[in-house]
Amino acid sequence: MVKEIERTGIPVVQMANLIPVAKTVGANRMVPTISIPYPLGDPSTSEEEQWKLRYHRVGVALDALTTDIEEQTVFNVEI
Repeated sequence: MVKEIERTGIPVVQMANLIPVAKTVGANRMVPTISIPYPLGDPSTSEEEQWKLRYHRVGVALDALTTDIEEQTVFNVEI
């Protein structure tokens, strides 16, 4: 799906916890997530920590949308 959308000229960021799978299916811009059941959160942390984590990861994804790339790229999510 990602490749088809990008063929129309619309950049796409795939947020995934299984980056090797995202690469295999052809995603060009990838942002790592936390886990399968909680891709953008960690229920063992406080709500405030979860909010910070989500805010940061979505920010990385938005930056990825505006980044020119030449090949498949995994964007760094380290704070």
